[in-house]
Amino acid sequence: MPESKISPILSWSGHTDRGRVRANNEDAFLGLAIDAHEVKHLGKIGTGNCGSADFVFAVSDGMGGANAGEFASRIAVEKITRMLPPLFKQRALGIALGFEDVLLALFAEINKALTYLGASYDECHGMGATLSLCWFTPDWMYFGHIGDSRIYYLPAHDAGEKIKQLSEDDTHVGWLQRTGAINEREAKNHPRRNLLQKALGAGHQFVTPQVGAVGYAPGDRFLICSDGVTDALFNQQIPDVLAEKDTSYSSAKYLVEESVSRSGRDNTTAVIVTMA
Repeated sequence: MPESKISPILSWSGHTDRGRVRANNEDAFLGLAIDAHEVKHLGKIGTGNCGSADFVFAVSDGMGGANAGEFASRIAVEKITRMLPPLFKQRALGIALGFEDVLLALFAEINKALTYLGASYDECHGMGATLSLCWFTPDWMYFGHIGDSRIYYLPAHDAGEKIKQLSEDDTHVGWLQRTGAINEREAKNHPRRNLLQKALGAGHQFVTPQVGAVGYAPGDRFLICSDGVTDALFNQQIPDVLAEKDTSYSSAKYLVEESVSRSGRDNTTAVIVTMA
């Protein structure tokens, strides 16, 4: 008889903090377990079996006047909750759905909603949001991204590289760094580092998110975070900070608290997923 495949187990932790300067928190994060029958909202910490459900985690950073930014990030994560379950039901019925099609449709719908609200209400004018999303299946982690929140991959068995940035910052400064014109330190201190070229809403009629897929192995970790984390820490500092707190159940809280203590100029959010 063929050997039965062992379903991957994942654990997660999430935490957010408004920081030491901002009056309100415009970040939002989300965790969902989705199967053909139901969608379940996940708590800040927990474990799950990828054989019984797919898991989706996301971080969104809102922008806009008054409370529009806070509203925008919450619309983004709420749209995920509403849009993905029907698509999963189609897949369960045998309808083929590519991950790219699913993620492109999701980002387009969120952009449409934010654009409509921004044009309809004065208090929502200019509202927009970043979105970084990871979707875990038994074999792959699929991701979608737009803006300057980030997705990192921390492989357990790659001695040469402790952390890999999967997402690309949708800023001119991010492009300068990717092309080698400036280094990470220069990018972090650049006066235009926070000016987005792409976002959901914020006057963008059409959006083209970055999408991709990563295979994973036991012990691998994935980090989704807002720019409050990356404002405080260089990429190579993140694994070292996480190594100081080796329990996955409090790793996100510890990373956020450490980031706020080092900077705290912005809202700070992190979701960490560890594969067993």
